Amino acid sequence: MSKVALLLRSVANAEPDGITTSALARVAALNRSTAHRLLHELQTEGLIERDDATANWVVGPEMYLLGSAAGPRYDVTALAQPFVRKLAVGTGESAFFSVRRGLETVCLVREDGSFPLRSHVLYEGVRFPLGVASAGLAILAFMSPREVEAYLNEADLAADFGQEHARGPVESRMAATQRVGYAVNTGLVVEGSWGMGAAVFNGAGSPIGALSLTGVEHRFAPARQPELGRMLLDAAHGLTNALKSSAGPEHR
Repeated sequence: MSKVALLLRSVANAEPDGITTSALARVAALNRSTAHRLLHELQTEGLIERDDATANWVVGPEMYLLGSAAGPRYDVTALAQPFVRKLAVGTGESAFFSVRRGLETVCLVREDGSFPLRSHVLYEGVRFPLGVASAGLAILAFMSPREVEAYLNEADLAADFGQEHARGPVESRMAATQRVGYAVNTGLVVEGSWGMGAAVFNGAGSPIGALSLTGVEHRFAPARQPELGRMLLDAAHGLTNALKSSAGPEHR
């Protein structure tokens, strides 16, 4: 990923509070003066701007215009929303739709269920590497072996997410996901916050996203997981068919 793209994504990921120049320089492995120069160029183009109160960098108006222009071709949130809502209503948990973007997942849709205790690990716009959280694990488990091998050879998930995200444990969870069809995250990102996810596919059979549920640990006890898994798989199958029928570029 280019340094400029990494800076833009990092600013977007920091919404709504924004992020400092020093933090962006660390993320992009740049010295502060180089980071400041690139950020100023992005600001000149309207892609980012400086918050007057905090001096943090936030997304600029040009990003909104670019996103609006791309929306008709790539926005699948309208198709996903009814499936996410049905999961939230049917389970009482927080339900989500995330899409694959390169080597990450991006959460696009969130709908909270009726159960009063909720997990706040996932929210619209948050990104996780593939293999992290239930959506990313569900997607990775059904990618082609060649893609998975290339990714795991390069990724160092354990460095940021702990030894449970070393290659061996990730491959073990992938195998379990392939056996039952859905992924289970046993509080590996935030202790006590569990999740389950099922992949959504395009017409070629490649995973392009995932529906997921998150909540507190006791709501995802082993006895309830098959029921939640069936609901996730039914919803994922329905959304897969809806995406194929819509025949847009994201799901051909």
